[in-house]
Amino acid sequence: MSEFSEIIASSKPTLVDFFATWCGPCRMQSPILEEVKNRVGDKATVLKIDIDKNQQLAAQYRVQSVPTLILFQGGEAYWRAVGVQQADVLESKINEAIKKE
Repeated sequence: MSEFSEIIASSKPTLVDFFATWCGPCRMQSPILEEVKNRVGDKATVLKIDIDKNQQLAAQYRVQSVPTLILFQGGEAYWRAVGVQQADVLESKINEAIKKE
């Protein structure tokens, strides 16, 4: 958990996908996140958090549906969405966060 806090505290944007292995839409989101990772490269970090293995973290960020995507920057939640998000939307939000620095 402290490692998670350190990662999201970075000035580099961190996109966190709260997912579950049994969730169909989460499986659809996975290749989209890979595409986003390839597009943004080192400009941002992309993390996947399994809510069943990290229930305390999911509760802390009030994750009630999966997939829930939260973009953090400097330890603060910059943007949040529930449901499958397209690569263009995610890339755009990451770039917005970078420009805000």
